Amino acid sequence: MPGAIGSGSLATAGTPASLSALTEAFARLPGIGPKTAQRMALHLLQHDRAGAELLGRSLLEAVTRLGHCQSCNTFAEAETCELCQNDGRDASLLCVVETPADLMVMEQTQSFKGYYFVLMGRLSPLDGIGPKDIHLERLLSRAADPLVQEVVVATNFTPEGEATAHAIETLLKSHGLVPPRRVTRLARGVPVGGELEYVDLGTIAQAIRDRRRLD
Repeated sequence: MPGAIGSGSLATAGTPASLSALTEAFARLPGIGPKTAQRMALHLLQHDRAGAELLGRSLLEAVTRLGHCQSCNTFAEAETCELCQNDGRDASLLCVVETPADLMVMEQTQSFKGYYFVLMGRLSPLDGIGPKDIHLERLLSRAADPLVQEVVVATNFTPEGEATAHAIETLLKSHGLVPPRRVTRLARGVPVGGELEYVDLGTIAQAIRDRRRLD
């Protein structure tokens, strides 16, 4: 029965189906519980219908237009993103990050002038996320570019991020890319257990400058 306890639905008796669907959609966002999702839905419908329409259009446009850059794997509207099209960057440096959010934070530090590869995740066996799910084969192909001389591993300093960094180092070594390429890791200026998206820019900038070799 809709709204029954244990059904997994956020619907309650007398709630229109479309309102319940909107609430459940908001509840899919990380850190958003049922009560907060309901408040968000009601706020838009009660006080900001124009904002609700803008949100809907923008979300649909993003889902429709955004794909992945063929070079670095981040979100892009074209086959190749603007960063990868920039010939003024240092082609000898390749920085590996977990998410597009991490890439954005790295760029905000203005400390890294090379190119990127975005894994779109991190290894997490408990969640069923393996090497294929984070595009390690594509990373291998990208790192094999003769112009790349250093791979900067900028995965987060979480257990999953550390496991991912180790897997990247092992992968590059097993395919004979290390040496001649250097593999470096962000220095421990980034707090253990921290995630780049939430670390202050000065700390990240220092970590980039003090990166160390893994090999």
